Amino acid sequence: MALRALRRVGPGLAPRCPRLSPPPPPRVAAARRLATSSLVLSARKFTDKHEWISVENGIGTVGISNFAQEALGDVVYCSLPEIGTKLSKHDEFGALESVKAASELYSPLSGEVTAINDALADNPGLVNKSCYQDGWLIKMTVENPAELDELMNEDAYEKYIKSIED
Repeated sequence: MALRALRRVGPGLAPRCPRLSPPPPPRVAAARRLATSSLVLSARKFTDKHEWISVENGIGTVGISNFAQEALGDVVYCSLPEIGTKLSKHDEFGALESVKAASELYSPLSGEVTAINDALADNPGLVNKSCYQDGWLIKMTVENPAELDELMNEDAYEKYIKSIED
C-alpha cells in the first residue's frame, strides 16, 4: 500500500526510496584459472592434511579448510611462525588449539613466510567464522610453482573428504 502511494507522488521521491530503484545487476564471480607459469592468480588448492593455499602474484595465502575447522571445534589459540621462516613442503609451521583438540599445521608448498594473520592473536575464532577469508593463517612466497600441481583442486578435495568420512 505504501509503495503505491510513493509511486503516485512521483519520481521526485525515488532517489530517497531505494525500493523504487531497480536492483543492481547480480555479480558473477570470474572464473579463476591456475596459472603456474606466471603465478598471477590460482584457484584454491588443498592438501590431504586439510590446509589450503591460493596464490596471487607469486604469494600464497594459507589457511585450513572448512572440514578441518568443523572437526577442530572452537579455535582458542593459534601458534604461527615468524615472518622470514623458510618452509619446505610438508614442514610443520604452527598449531591450532581448540576446546576439543590441538592440530599441527603443515606447509602446502616450499617458500618463505612473508606475513602472518595478526588478527588471530586476539580473535582466533576467525578461523571458525571465516576460514577461507578473514581466518587465513600465513602468506608465503612460492619457491617451486610445480608443487601446486601436486595439490588437490576443490572437486578432488570434496571427493577426498567423502572418502575419509565413509
